[in-house]
Amino acid sequence: MMQSLNLHTRISLVLTGLAASLLLVLAAVWLHGARLAIHEEVEAASRVSEQWLKALAEEFREAPAERLVAVLRPLGRIRANELRVIAADGRLLYRSPGPSYKAGRSVPEWFADLLQPQFFESRRLAIGEVHVQLQPDASRAVIDAWDELIAMAGWAVALLGLLFMLTRRALDYALRPLELVMQALERTGNGRFDTRLPVFATPELGRLSRAFNGMADRLGAAVDENVRLETEHELARCMQSRLEDERRQIARELHDELAQGITAVRALAGAIAQRTKEQPTVYSPAQSIVAVTGEMQQGVRAILHRLHPVTAGSLAGALDKLLAGWRLQHERIELDVRLALGPQPLDEAVSRTVIRIVQEGLTNVVRHAAASRVELAVERADGELRLRLADNGRGRQRTPSAQAGCGLGLTGMAERVAALDGQLEFTQTPAGGFCLFARLPIPNLQEEYA
Repeated sequence: MMQSLNLHTRISLVLTGLAASLLLVLAAVWLHGARLAIHEEVEAASRVSEQWLKALAEEFREAPAERLVAVLRPLGRIRANELRVIAADGRLLYRSPGPSYKAGRSVPEWFADLLQPQFFESRRLAIGEVHVQLQPDASRAVIDAWDELIAMAGWAVALLGLLFMLTRRALDYALRPLELVMQALERTGNGRFDTRLPVFATPELGRLSRAFNGMADRLGAAVDENVRLETEHELARCMQSRLEDERRQIARELHDELAQGITAVRALAGAIAQRTKEQPTVYSPAQSIVAVTGEMQQGVRAILHRLHPVTAGSLAGALDKLLAGWRLQHERIELDVRLALGPQPLDEAVSRTVIRIVQEGLTNVVRHAAASRVELAVERADGELRLRLADNGRGRQRTPSAQAGCGLGLTGMAERVAALDGQLEFTQTPAGGFCLFARLPIPNLQEEYA
């Protein structure tokens, strides 16, 4: 039940409950005092009545019982005492009538037990041949106390209701800034990061508003930074995409124009050489042209291999060709390779990025590391491709290329990895060499190949 009430109502109920508890304690104190007061009042009335009867006894000691009854009958009850006249043989000669004050009224038994738990002893006085008995009766005093308690309870309920309303209004006024805080939090949760709170006069609420405004400033700065990073990320994606398009176009032009032209020149030079074997002045230059064009063809093939994108299903083969060619060119450097790509297909962008990282990493080893051993591991695990390239060279003395984003240098690697939402780290091996570690998330292509 309390969970569904707002904060103002809860605090008001708590304060009202505390006040009610205090009133209950005061009521218990009042009941104790009323009990003692009733007891003292009844005892005092009984003693006075007894003294009066003793004085009366001296006057009617020799008088008959009828005369005594005739005197007592008009008196009725004597100060909250019931009066009885009893003959010597035990017959009840006279009993005073019931109380006329608040006649017919009664109180709950539990209340009567609280105020008159003690038994009042009756008093007997012998007057001539009869006995006069006084029986104390506190019922009227208890009824007065009950009426007083009901009146006080009514006032207490009214005061508690007034306390609740006043507390509620005071809390509404004092905690009104909290409503502004709630509205500010709601607007911030809906994306309105420019929301700010005024600095409240209350010290505690003032600290709250300053803390909220500081949080909003930091949150706004973080959002701006995220937007900037996303923009840079998207820009890097676009740049990489355009670079790959340029690479494809250059590769097509090299293949269609230059490679075919070189092939034609080589064929023409070969034909000339075959027909001029007996003419050394022509044959020798023709042979030289054939040799040079052959070297040019190999160079164009190498360039096309670097420029042409790797297809999704040929990463292992492309790596084998790349590493085999690198071993032939750098026989003095030991290359240890471990590939675990799995049977599932790889995304083309991931494969292309792996090739570019391996190409640039091996190029940096040759240019900067002065290493005698290189370890390359490309493994597929937990939905990502992990690439580790480490050498035993001079360590991290190289710096990113100034041509960032063109596919050259460590900065270009970082941009390629970031474009795929991956991670790239540069560390130093325990032996002192340089280590490159990349983690690239792999899109799930199972459904496409199902």
